[in-house]
Amino acid sequence: MVEHTRREFLTLSGAALGGIAVGSTVTAAESTERFIVKAKGKKLEKSDVTVVHDLSEIGFAVVEGAESEVKRLGKYAPDVVYELDLPTDPITTEDAEEATDEPLYPLQWDKQTQNIPEAHEVTRGEGTRVAIVDTGVAACHPDLKHAVNVDLSRNFTGDGYGAGGPYGGYHGTHVAGIVAANDQNDAGVVGTAPGTEIVDCRVFSPDALASFADILAAVVYSANIGCDAANLSIGAYPVSRRGFGSFYGKVVNKTMSYARRQGTLVVVSAGNDAADLQHDGPVISLPNEAANVLSISATGPIGFAHGEAGLESPYDTPANYTNYGTNAINIAAPGGNYDLSQPAGWYYDMVLNTVALPTFADGEYQGAEYTYSWVAGTSMAAPQVAGAAALVKSTDPGLNANQVRGRLERTADGDYPADKTYYGKGVLDPYAAVTE
Repeated sequence: MVEHTRREFLTLSGAALGGIAVGSTVTAAESTERFIVKAKGKKLEKSDVTVVHDLSEIGFAVVEGAESEVKRLGKYAPDVVYELDLPTDPITTEDAEEATDEPLYPLQWDKQTQNIPEAHEVTRGEGTRVAIVDTGVAACHPDLKHAVNVDLSRNFTGDGYGAGGPYGGYHGTHVAGIVAANDQNDAGVVGTAPGTEIVDCRVFSPDALASFADILAAVVYSANIGCDAANLSIGAYPVSRRGFGSFYGKVVNKTMSYARRQGTLVVVSAGNDAADLQHDGPVISLPNEAANVLSISATGPIGFAHGEAGLESPYDTPANYTNYGTNAINIAAPGGNYDLSQPAGWYYDMVLNTVALPTFADGEYQGAEYTYSWVAGTSMAAPQVAGAAALVKSTDPGLNANQVRGRLERTADGDYPADKTYYGKGVLDPYAAVTE
């Protein structure tokens, strides 16, 4: 397998390795005036801080104010800002159609190998709701306008661009399409659960920055509005198990446990560092190693649509970028793969779905182009699972979050005894999950 760094891949391919920049590419600048604090109720009311997010459900709040004032409230940690890598020159279907002149579903190896059309004969996910905690979902995209609940969608960034449309980010729109792209409009692509309702919980601003606190607030909100699943394709951040890292771990665990109790299954991408999360030192990767989440690794082929020679690597091959590790991965799912030494068309090994290409002028949103693009990453694997969770919940509305999780893990293809570090319980099998 040819190895490339994540930055090299982004530079050479013009496509995107989905997920948040990790390792040296993460900015973790402390916000000196914004804090997460263990406090609620009258204690907050009597203080001189401004409450940004009231997370009293989990006993915390996100506040702005002087650190000296925050100290009086209780245990606290500064909010942290993270950066998302976005493509600058995406590979769109217009480029591919010149060479293939094919409809788009035949290019969706991920949906074909999961038997998604057969699963749709059982259910399309009707009666369920999935939150997309990401860069924003373009509700005006032709393949998503049937699915997005604009009224429930929220912008957690405070940047003024709204949520649920018209503005929507490239990454979040791709993730949403993997979950719910329309299968009945005779165009575009197919999602795993096109009958589900999508709620856009935007935590990234157009400059590709998101705060840790906004992500927590979005998960709590998703649980409060009755989402059956919340998808967090936001990578894996290694933090120390001591000091502020210990605090972050506790607040994430409380957030995810609250979501589970409310009936929301939180699905998280495992990250794109090709790192062994089981042996990465005295750190914990958040949020994918938090309690009560499903951590998803990525698989993908090498050689799809390269001609008659066939695949060099099968569809369930661990992607060369995916994080892994015993007890760090719950399920593997299609996230796409790549080998830059392959002939033209290597990007067919990635995941094709919806994207929005927003434009701005002097800080003003000017509109967006709605199209389709190939992207690879654990960010693309996680929504495969979130969509499957919607299918399971649709077939049996009485299941709680733990039971939905159990169904997905129990029916995953576990025929990989030597590779539990990559596969966890196995490779996602949505059709098996809805026909068990």
